[in-house]
Amino acid sequence: MSVLPRLCLAAGLSLMGTAASAATIEVTIEQLTFKPAVVTARPGDTILWRNKDVMDHTATSKGNFDVVIPSGKSGSTVVKNSGSFDYDCRYHPNMKGRIEVGR
Repeated sequence: MSVLPRLCLAAGLSLMGTAASAATIEVTIEQLTFKPAVVTARPGDTILWRNKDVMDHTATSKGNFDVVIPSGKSGSTVVKNSGSFDYDCRYHPNMKGRIEVGR
């Protein structure tokens, strides 16, 4: 194999390896609040809620996701679509958060 085809093959493999990978975005639940209250994500990212309260909570966005997060545990969802998604806790409706998903 000559040098030129090897360089083209190497360049092609290099480009394939630069695809963006999905991120995990953490939200802490503490003292009946989502921290941070607003997060930014991309389709394919995972939102992970860590519950540090002594009571169970949910992260619920009607028609989008409903994650139960027991006390001392975590729960997650994978973001699929672009847009802004408000969510709250079904057990404590004063707890509010938002996921802003761009492309």
